[in-house]
Amino acid sequence: MADKNWKFLLVNDDGIQSDGLARLAAEAAKWGEVWVVAPDGQRSACSHSLTIDDPLIVRPYPFPVEGVHAYSCSGLPADCVRVGLFGDLMPGKPDVVFSGINNGFNAGTDIQYSATVGAALDAAMCGFPAIAFSEGFRADPRESGFGHVVTDAYLSKVVAELLNEDLVPGQVLNVNFPDCPVESCKGILRNRRVSMQNPFVDVYKKAEDLPDGGFRYTIHWVDRDHADEGTDLRAILDGYVAIGVVNNIS
Repeated sequence: MADKNWKFLLVNDDGIQSDGLARLAAEAAKWGEVWVVAPDGQRSACSHSLTIDDPLIVRPYPFPVEGVHAYSCSGLPADCVRVGLFGDLMPGKPDVVFSGINNGFNAGTDIQYSATVGAALDAAMCGFPAIAFSEGFRADPRESGFGHVVTDAYLSKVVAELLNEDLVPGQVLNVNFPDCPVESCKGILRNRRVSMQNPFVDVYKKAEDLPDGGFRYTIHWVDRDHADEGTDLRAILDGYVAIGVVNNIS
């Protein structure tokens, strides 16, 4: 569909100031009209949560990509999807919803916590095709990391391939870019099933005994180094871009 003038709604969970969101918007702008509705701050690990009782504050945002229409939202990523789809910000409905690019993988059982994929699932639940994009984690998103350079090398190819396919309303395509040197990336593996394992092993450490008899715990993550063949996590660990379908409960 190279000759199609696309209309995109872009959301994320790292916040509207995110470098990954700007890079995804710049790529989408090559294909058509881009509208962004993104949280006004970090909202990772919110899953598919919605704001129920509090009003949502939506403001125009000076986005760094020319021609992109952008708004910040006080709510959660799924709220941003709903505002974009039903809040009369866009003239008409989008052809597809992009979510990301997330700073950190969204693969395996970790998908259940992901607000990046959660937002894409909400778009799918509303009847729109959606694509979630994630890349290798960088402790400081302002730093250039391996995941960043691999994403930049493969993003155009992945977007072109997916937009030239028959996107299915109600379906989420989940894309993960590995955090390896670009020369070590082995290419793209498609049709990856979701791993039953988490990319990280959670470790809870008791950091302090509190005067009232309570405890203060801190959470730490250890990278997992194994996963089943044919899965999204296995592909990432082996240095491939992983693409697969994530389904809503049905």
